[in-house]
Amino acid sequence: MDDKQIQTLEQVQQFVASSQTIEFKGINTKEKYQWIEEVLKKFKYGWLKRNGKGILRRYIEKVTGYSRAQVARLVSSYHESGRLRVTEYHRHRFPEKYTMTEVGLLAKTDELHGWLSGPATKKILEREFKVYGHTQFENISGISVAQIYNLRHSNRYRGKHYTHTKPVISRIGERIKPEPQGRPGHIRVDTVHQGDDKKQKGVYHINAVDEVTQWEIVASVSRITEYDLEPLLENMLNQFPFTIRGFHSDNGGEYVNRTVADLLNKLLIRFTRSRPRRPDDNGLVESKNGSIIRKNLGYAHIPQSCANLLNVYHLEHLNPYINFHRPCFFPVAIIDRKGKMKNTYPYDKIKTPYE
Repeated sequence: MDDKQIQTLEQVQQFVASSQTIEFKGINTKEKYQWIEEVLKKFKYGWLKRNGKGILRRYIEKVTGYSRAQVARLVSSYHESGRLRVTEYHRHRFPEKYTMTEVGLLAKTDELHGWLSGPATKKILEREFKVYGHTQFENISGISVAQIYNLRHSNRYRGKHYTHTKPVISRIGERIKPEPQGRPGHIRVDTVHQGDDKKQKGVYHINAVDEVTQWEIVASVSRITEYDLEPLLENMLNQFPFTIRGFHSDNGGEYVNRTVADLLNKLLIRFTRSRPRRPDDNGLVESKNGSIIRKNLGYAHIPQSCANLLNVYHLEHLNPYINFHRPCFFPVAIIDRKGKMKNTYPYDKIKTPYE
């Protein structure tokens, strides 16, 4: 504020009464306070009469743009302390009851116990101090359930970089729906368990169906281990009357393993498996589980020792029947007037897989 030409109250009164422009370069509160303090000191505000004080206040109001009440507060503050200073704002904060170390203990406890509920976590913290005598848990053992949830959402908790255990992602097989493009050789595979009896495991059936021709091969195995499945799968693949190009299964461990992957890789067969939240990816073979295996073999327990006898039955009777004598519906895709494609199953398309 360049007001050197204003030296008396008469000049101040003339300035207030006029519309004269002035050069005011102060752009922040600190500079305005400094100028107000200089004005009050220059004109010796405390020694002025009532009329002079009013003129000086209106002068400050016009220059700074402050309201009458604000100027009165500033003048009162100057009168008490002899100076004007900008009051720094200090946000009120409650004292931290739990230190970073204790928040780290909570995060580590959650990580080790799998992020249990608030009450269960509180009980664990209490036991760490009261039962096991770990003194570092003394303060946080008295935490409330609500505060546990608050700390879990705080930046201090997330800053400890404790994250949930990530599931192991298998790189075996592509998670994609196979597209045979009308060519045979893309088979769907699934496992059917023949029940338990008094903690005795039953036999397992392996069902493999070609997506285009619906040619089906069924085999049985006593256990679904890699050692037992490898020779069985290789034998089943050799029973198909065409070249196998694709092998699609669900995400069961009996198929998604290195042994099966190496076998398919050796035979130059593409290995795919079902996508997450897509239950219809393997729908064809699952429908055959009910219409073929359950209708012919039922749900009753069959001991594991019968696996070889069942394979003889499958090879000589069941597989020839379902491929040469049992008719199947084959879908025909049509597009309706709205442009939506849907499958129909016309009567003249009912044929055996061999046909």
